[in-house]
Amino acid sequence: MATHVWPAQAAIHSGMERVVNVIPDNWPMALHLSEGAIHCVQSPSAWFGYKTLRGMAGKSLPRFMDPGSLIYTGHYIDHELVANLEQDTAQRMNRISTLKPLRILLSVGGAGAQRELYARLIRTLLPLEKRGKAAIFINVGDHQSVLEGLLSDIPELQGASKHIDTWNDTRAFAEKVLTETVTGIHIFMHSDIFQAVYTTNILMRASDLLVTKPSELAFYPVPKLLVRRVGGHEAWGAIRSAELGDGTFECSDPKEAEAMLKFLVEDKEGLSLMNSCILSANKAGLYSGAYRAVELALQGGSK
Repeated sequence: MATHVWPAQAAIHSGMERVVNVIPDNWPMALHLSEGAIHCVQSPSAWFGYKTLRGMAGKSLPRFMDPGSLIYTGHYIDHELVANLEQDTAQRMNRISTLKPLRILLSVGGAGAQRELYARLIRTLLPLEKRGKAAIFINVGDHQSVLEGLLSDIPELQGASKHIDTWNDTRAFAEKVLTETVTGIHIFMHSDIFQAVYTTNILMRASDLLVTKPSELAFYPVPKLLVRRVGGHEAWGAIRSAELGDGTFECSDPKEAEAMLKFLVEDKEGLSLMNSCILSANKAGLYSGAYRAVELALQGGSK
């Protein structure tokens, strides 16, 4: 199994007979193809796009991928999120109905390119946090410069709880907030790239709203505010989430993103709808794509 096309191509050229190429992107791109592999995609629109090699054949007639070389599996989601989806969603619905502080997780993506946008959104959340309506989780990944910039731009963050290069502490915090009420502002930064990225994953279970660009996170089963994309290829991730109902459309204008964020925290109707859509999508198996990709690899034999 390969989660990037280069190891998939290397496996094919080394003579391996059954290679599963797990394609993350919802916008068909030739760079993701590994001829001879079984290709997995997360959505029907991606399946049709790749099947017809859309946009890859120039002005010639459409060509089609070989039968059996392309499989629609569903979304690739961490096991712990899928296995605990119903109980985590029930906890979210309970926090909405009992007016407990909602946990807002801001994941700063785009190699830190969106610092100014996230600073605006954090300022939008600060009055809500002071009124006890929200707790704020900020993951800046491995971007020390983003952390320093936010602390300089927003003086209120100086008093936040900071989880900096303390992976065990971050994991313990993520476990604790699954069952305990949390308040305040919490900032996460890890120099190790795995820890930096996976902090968002382990905090998602206990979060009520994820604020992110429409990257691979657009496919995750947590209510999402999708802000301006960084790469054009991310557009279809936002479309997929908005149509499923587990996230917003892409709020490309900062003012629109600010207004949507306030609405989702204060109104509750939007988050309730997203949680209902997540439960429906889970019953349909839409978040079980990782399991299906593994099953394809375990079938054995040549393709």
